[in-house]
Amino acid sequence: MVAIASRGWSSSRRDLLLLLPAVALFAAFSMAVELSERVTALTRAHERFQLDEMPGVLLFAALGLAWYAWRRVRDLRGELDRRLAAEARLTQALAENRDLVRASLRIQEDERRELARELHDELGQTLNAIKIDAVALRDGDARGSAAVRAGAEAIGAAVDHTQLVVRDMMQRLRPTGLDELGLQAALEHCIGGWRRRLPAVAFDVRIADDLGELDEATNMTLYRLVQEGLTNVAKHSAASRVEIELATAAVAPGAPAQIVLSLHDDGVGRADATPTRGMGLVGMRERVETLAGRFALKTAAGGGFGFVARLPRPDVPGAGRR
Repeated sequence: MVAIASRGWSSSRRDLLLLLPAVALFAAFSMAVELSERVTALTRAHERFQLDEMPGVLLFAALGLAWYAWRRVRDLRGELDRRLAAEARLTQALAENRDLVRASLRIQEDERRELARELHDELGQTLNAIKIDAVALRDGDARGSAAVRAGAEAIGAAVDHTQLVVRDMMQRLRPTGLDELGLQAALEHCIGGWRRRLPAVAFDVRIADDLGELDEATNMTLYRLVQEGLTNVAKHSAASRVEIELATAAVAPGAPAQIVLSLHDDGVGRADATPTRGMGLVGMRERVETLAGRFALKTAAGGGFGFVARLPRPDVPGAGRR
């Protein structure tokens, strides 16, 4: 809005600079040809129509038009001021919304971390104890009935299945190794899981070694983007190949580097790149923009689906947030 007002003021000054010499040229022309005398001579024969009063009428009309234009300019300035004020309020509201989203994501990740810890410490140990008791029941008495041994084996199998489910839940709640081993190891573990789930899909993964130390918010955002992108591949794309690249890129000489994450598949794609009502793509964009980054979808019907996310590279923990 400010840029529009600045362009409007520049255009007004240009028009005024053109008007002044035009008036001067018209005045010189009128003096050179004695325009007023010529008009008087031409209209003298039609005095009954009072044509000699037209200059005064035209002058009054010009003054009226000038007053009308001044009123419209004043109204326009008032409207511009109101729009600038509304834009300022909208900018503040967007900033507050970003803060709320960032706080919500932080609380969400904290809750996931606590839930994953509880699953590991409480439910995991309980399942281990049940399995130990089942194995002891199965092997403790060689003379035990076949029904008892079969029941113990069934309990052990159920525990094994439950442990796999719990382990998968823990992985979705909190990336394995992210806190201890870092982002690269967590991503490799995540992609390895999807390799097992999607054996018909070829994964081309390139993760740069110069990412450096990233803060918690950046690590989680990059991980969740890959996680959501691969979920989309599994559910919707029917792809045979997925390319994932994570690297740093220089924006301009002397400017801070960016972290660029791109994911693209060769699946069915979509006819447009507009996020749908689903929360997956909307959540991905919101996570990136909360960290002052940019998120762009790249898709076409029959041409695959993908995205590119650019995040500012934080120099210290907590940098890169707005």
